[in-house]
Amino acid sequence: MSYDVDAVRQHFPALRSGTAHFDGPGGSQTPAVVAEAVARTLTSSIANRGTVTAAERLAEQTVVAARAAMGDLLGTDPDTVIFGRSMTANTMELARTLARCHGWGPADEVVVSSLDHDANIRPWVLAAEAVGATVRWAHVDPDTAELPLDAVTEVLSERTRLVAVTAASNLVGTRPDLHGIIAAAHAAGALVHVDAVHLAAHASVDREQLGADLVSCSPYKFFGPHLGVTAGRAELLEQLRPDKLLPSTDRVPERFELGTLPYELLAGTTAAVDFLAGLAGVAGMAEPADAAGNRATGPLPRRRRLLASYAAIEEHEDRLRAQAEAGLRGIDGITVHSRAVRRTPTLLFTLDGVDPQVVYRLLATRGINAPASHFYAWECSHRLGLGAAGGVRVGMAPYTTAEEVDRLLEGVAEVAAARWVARDGGRRTAGRTAPRHALDFVLRKT
Repeated sequence: MSYDVDAVRQHFPALRSGTAHFDGPGGSQTPAVVAEAVARTLTSSIANRGTVTAAERLAEQTVVAARAAMGDLLGTDPDTVIFGRSMTANTMELARTLARCHGWGPADEVVVSSLDHDANIRPWVLAAEAVGATVRWAHVDPDTAELPLDAVTEVLSERTRLVAVTAASNLVGTRPDLHGIIAAAHAAGALVHVDAVHLAAHASVDREQLGADLVSCSPYKFFGPHLGVTAGRAELLEQLRPDKLLPSTDRVPERFELGTLPYELLAGTTAAVDFLAGLAGVAGMAEPADAAGNRATGPLPRRRRLLASYAAIEEHEDRLRAQAEAGLRGIDGITVHSRAVRRTPTLLFTLDGVDPQVVYRLLATRGINAPASHFYAWECSHRLGLGAAGGVRVGMAPYTTAEEVDRLLEGVAEVAAARWVARDGGRRTAGRTAPRHALDFVLRKT
């Protein structure tokens, strides 16, 4: 049975505008059920968590439901799910807490990767620098955009205290060998923090099966509201003593959560996970069968439905990625920098001699949202030779259509086949040297 993308799109009010959204890696569009869950919670009788009044009980139920939902999504015990303002904020606090509670010092080392978003680099670098620990770098291969396993293993030693690595690059989509990296890190006696922000929008994550000590993500990448979520190994979380207010609870995971939780955003997160779990059914895909080929007649556990939805999403998005890659590689002057063997449906490209911001703005005039930047993958962009400018990023989502990919390719082909001229103080300059700040572009066909 084919993936019914039109049925999926009916749930996203923003798509009615006709804009082709290839900006999902920066944050997905939101289904109506998520917005409704947020609004319903805000307008319900709700109070601080407790058991005396109905309002208190609703708050408690909202938190418990959100932990259960994220536990299912990340393959972890719900009682190890921590909510925060953002993944960046969570990781900053975690890094400081780990360094202090585990006694990092000048004899210790931390490993970070140049494939990662800076949110999984800078917190660890800053925490290491604060105690005099050494930072070791595992570098991405600029020719393949891969993070080879040996790039990590060669910088591991008995001094390594933590390895921070992404599950998938938000810039070029590369999916490194997480199992190999985690096994090698643990063999060296190190902890592992996995940034699953980008991957969780495209493929299933299983913290327990991976053996990751800590995993972080952001619901707004997979249809939810703006929050940060971190899940950890229970024994590790019990060891840590984060800075907190004196009267606040010392229970895990609450000891890591500063202040009152945003109940409306937690409700939206639960709704997003439930929507994602039902996506295979929405798209008209068959329910998953067990090992014997039998299909369930009753409701399936949410984790199993999530796995079915992710399988449907991957099949749909990989088909679109192949379409986009083939089209982009056929356009003169285009370089596609997403080259890893295993990657998400996220493509980064540049057009020879043209500032990526120019390409971005011109596509935007055609109703195509494909932003240009380094997208905070600062180290990766520089390792690929793209510097601070980065490239144009094209991200497929469960609601992306083949027709939208065709529109994108037509738009890129038009830009590539054109010569851009900018007015600069009354003097017109050929496109290859057009200043980045020039906003008044005139398209001149070659």
